[in-house]
Amino acid sequence: MSAIPVRLLTEEEYLAIEEQATYKSEFYDGIMYPIQPPPDVIGMAGSSIDHNQIKDNIARELGNALAGGPCRTMSSDLKIRTDSTRSYSYPDVVVFCGAPVFPVKKRRDVISNPTLIIEVLSDSTEKYDRGGKFERYKTLATLREYVLVAQNLISAERFVRQPDGSWAVTEYTDPAGSLPFTSVPADIPLAAIYRHVEFPEEPALGS
Repeated sequence: MSAIPVRLLTEEEYLAIEEQATYKSEFYDGIMYPIQPPPDVIGMAGSSIDHNQIKDNIARELGNALAGGPCRTMSSDLKIRTDSTRSYSYPDVVVFCGAPVFPVKKRRDVISNPTLIIEVLSDSTEKYDRGGKFERYKTLATLREYVLVAQNLISAERFVRQPDGSWAVTEYTDPAGSLPFTSVPADIPLAAIYRHVEFPEEPALGS
C-alpha cells in the first residue's frame, strides 16, 4: 500500500494558519513543525521552566547590555525567514542591528537580518539546532554569531562566522566565567544566564 502523499503548504498558507494557531510551528519544505504544542499534540510537551528561565535571563541581560545602541534583542515571538530556503524559525533569542528587514509584505513579525541568534538546547531539539536549523541559519548573510546554550549543565557554545565563511567554535563552561559576544558589545556572566535554574541531581555512586 502506497503512503498517502502530504500536501505541501505555501508560505502564505503557513503564515495564515500560524496566526490562528494555539501553539507555534516552524516551517520548512512546505511542512509545519510544531515546536511548542500542548502535551496532547503528537505526544510532545512544551518548553520546560528551566528552558524558559535561561531564555529570559539571556534576553534580559542582552537587552540591558545593548540598551541605547543600534541593536535590539527579541525573544521567542519573532520569526526569522531564511530567504534561500523559504523557511521560518522561532529562535529563542535574536538580536538585529539597525533597521529590521521585513521580507513578507505587510507583516512585522518576520525579519530576515539577524546579527546574533541564540538557541537553548533541549533533548528534543538539540540535534535539529546543531544540524538542519544551523545550516539554514548559515545562509543568512547578516548572521555573524550563533550560540547554543545547554539546559542541563553550564555550557555555552559560540559559533562565529570567519572571513572565509567557516565558523569558529568556542565553549564556555566555567561557572565563574562569562560568555563574551563578538557581534555585539556584550559579555554576560554564566551565573546570570543560569540564574534560578535547577540542574538534575547526579546519581549517587553505587546506586
